[in-house]
Amino acid sequence: MKYSLILAALLGTLASGSALAGDPAAAAQKAGCMACHAMDKKLVGPAFKDVAAKYKGQGDAVAKLTDKVRKGGAGVWGPIPMPPNPAEKISDGDLKDVVGWILKG
Repeated sequence: MKYSLILAALLGTLASGSALAGDPAAAAQKAGCMACHAMDKKLVGPAFKDVAAKYKGQGDAVAKLTDKVRKGGAGVWGPIPMPPNPAEKISDGDLKDVVGWILKG
């Protein structure tokens, strides 16, 4: 009985941890991306549609933008810096999915 409860708790934890898998919009929301970005208009940072247009056709765009999101930066889209976004805030897998989603427009 004790093992059944432990197994049920573990499975519940695993299921809740993968709730955002495959939903980049939800992952972006959870990570706080939408506090500064929107799909179609500039807020604090650029609109995702503008990011997609700027990097369209660049084969290394996912790697380039993933690195940029991780490290943060300033000067590309204006003077307001984007803070770094560590793996504790958004996992590598979710970040790659979000960047891919942004680039699809």
